[in-house]
Amino acid sequence: MPELPEVETVRAGLVPFVTGALITSVDVRRDSCVRLLPGGSRQFQSMLVGSRIVAPVRRGKFLWMPLEHPADAGVGKAVPVEAFSAHLGMSGQFRVHTAADAPQPHSHCRARLALRRGGDEFVLDFLDQRTFGYLHVEELEPTVDGAPGGAGDGAARLPVSVSHIGRDALDPHLDERAAMRSWRRGTRGIKQVMLDQSLVSGIGNIYADEALWHARVHPQRPAHAVTSVQARTLVDAARTVMSSALRAGGTSFDALYVNVNGESGYFERGLEAYGRAGEPCARCGSLVQRASVGGRATHWCARCQRRYSPRGVSR
Repeated sequence: MPELPEVETVRAGLVPFVTGALITSVDVRRDSCVRLLPGGSRQFQSMLVGSRIVAPVRRGKFLWMPLEHPADAGVGKAVPVEAFSAHLGMSGQFRVHTAADAPQPHSHCRARLALRRGGDEFVLDFLDQRTFGYLHVEELEPTVDGAPGGAGDGAARLPVSVSHIGRDALDPHLDERAAMRSWRRGTRGIKQVMLDQSLVSGIGNIYADEALWHARVHPQRPAHAVTSVQARTLVDAARTVMSSALRAGGTSFDALYVNVNGESGYFERGLEAYGRAGEPCARCGSLVQRASVGGRATHWCARCQRRYSPRGVSR
């Protein structure tokens, strides 16, 4: 599943093509990709055609584009009231083509939007092989803390479906102390807590394993047994790992993740734990372990990341 670095790579790639672009037509090629709208593809088309995209915005793994509707023109509204939102699911991708060079829709293309920006025309395709992703048009609501909703836009608003999602590790408005406190509560293993998007968003299976490896914390250590120093180290490690992944364009294991130009990310080469089962730990040489934890493939070094003992002795 695309995580913060992959979704941010997509958002940044969309910026020069969609910011300020007018949506001139919408072709929904699979109705299930707009399944959240009661009116289906017709409602989706009617809500988008003629609207102008303000800018792509992201919080955690969630991506949206605030819309200016023709009816809003000249009425003095400070911010848009609706957004075109997208969740990439397991394999969702956006691809951008100039209208003149656009190929026939790919077999995995679920929707195609025609855009006009200045004198240029583009085609925006939403591809989704595994079909867990979706597109939506929904209301925007004010952020609880009054700070910008996400990366890419200064407006303090975000889609209703994202309102329960916490700020992400790279968000300058993240309340670090509150985030660390939330990671130290309860009996769940710390990896499960890190995957809880309502606390700190954007961290998925890959980068949780990586941050835990860098912080030398076992993925099943109970949250209440995580010290304040370990919590601080984990927040810093998550930021470091995801920033490095972002510079590399994200992590691509196959064609299910590419950026808007169809190019793969290269951070897989920098992974220290995830996907390295049976290989020597780069830090101590012990073999990296793999097991299913909470239904998720989990990787760690048994020597560097000692298992917690309730008696207070790591083993």
